[in-house]
Amino acid sequence: MGKKCIGVDVGGTTVKLGLFEVTGELLKKWEIPTNKEEQGKYIVSDIAESVRQVLDQENIPLTDVEGAGMGVPGPVMPDGYVEVCVNLGWKDKYPARELSDALKGLPVKCGNDANVAALGEMWQGGGKGFTDIVMVTLGTGVGGGVIIDEKIVTGKHGLGGEIGHIHVRDEETEHCNCGGVGCLEQVASATGIAREARRKMAACDTPSLMRKAGDQVTAKDVLDAAKEGDSLALEVMEVVGHYLGVALAGLALTVDPQMFVIGGGVSKAGQYLVEVINRHYAKYMTISENRGTIGLAKLGNDAGIYGAARLMLE
Repeated sequence: MGKKCIGVDVGGTTVKLGLFEVTGELLKKWEIPTNKEEQGKYIVSDIAESVRQVLDQENIPLTDVEGAGMGVPGPVMPDGYVEVCVNLGWKDKYPARELSDALKGLPVKCGNDANVAALGEMWQGGGKGFTDIVMVTLGTGVGGGVIIDEKIVTGKHGLGGEIGHIHVRDEETEHCNCGGVGCLEQVASATGIAREARRKMAACDTPSLMRKAGDQVTAKDVLDAAKEGDSLALEVMEVVGHYLGVALAGLALTVDPQMFVIGGGVSKAGQYLVEVINRHYAKYMTISENRGTIGLAKLGNDAGIYGAARLMLE
C-alpha cells in the first residue's frame, strides 16, 4: 500500500474532494455542498468530517495519508493567510491550519483555486510532461496560474497568475468586476464574448445565426456560429483572439513557459479556439519561432482536486 493524499477544491456551491495515490492516480472523488452560513464558518469542519468518513469507508488510516491540499477561490498568501474569499464569506482565515487541526495535525497546504488547477494540469493533464506552463481559464471570468519548475508562482502579494485583469483594451468604457477598465476578462471570458456579440449585433444589420438568441446570446452560441462560418461571429472571435494573443505574447515574453494550457468552459470549443488564439499570438511573437505552444486543458472540473493533491507533494 502506497501513501495517499487528498485534494480539496472549495467552490461557491460545492466542495469537490479526491483521494489519490501520491503517484497521481485518482482513487475516488466525491463532493459535498458548501455551507456558507455564518460567513462560511462550517466549511472546513464539513470537509474534515467528509474526509474522515471516506477514509473509514476505504479502511485507510490517517497515518497512511501524506497530507491534504486545498484550493480556495481567492488570493492566498505564502503563509496560508486568506484575507477574503467573497464567494465563501471568509475573512481573515488560515483554512489550511484549521483543516490540519481538525484532522489531528495532518499536513495541509492551501492555494488559490486557479493556481492549483494549473498545477493539476501540469501534473496529470494538458501540461503533463512539462515543468513550466501557464494556464488560462476562460470561464465566467478569466483566471490563470503560472507554474515554473513545477511550482506555483504566487508572487509576493498573491497576485501572480491574475491574467484576467491584465489591461488590454484602451477603448473600453465599462468597468470590470475588479474596478479596472479594459481587462482581458471583459473580452475573453464567456461573459465577455457574449457581451462582445451583443455589441456587434447592435452596431449593424448583418444577418447572423447569433441573432436567433438575441440578447440571451452565449459564448457557446458565438463559437458554434463562428465554426459554421458566420461572418459576424467570426468578427467577434477575431476581437477575442486579438486580445488573448496580446496577453499571451506578453506572458510568453515575461515567463517563457513551455506551454499555455487553455481551460474553462470556453475551451470546449476545442481546436478551433486554439487556432484563433495561435494566429494572433504568432503575430505578436515575431521575436522567435521557438516559443511556448498553445494547447487545451484535459482535466476539466477535476483539475482543482488534482492540483490540490499535488500541492501537498511539493
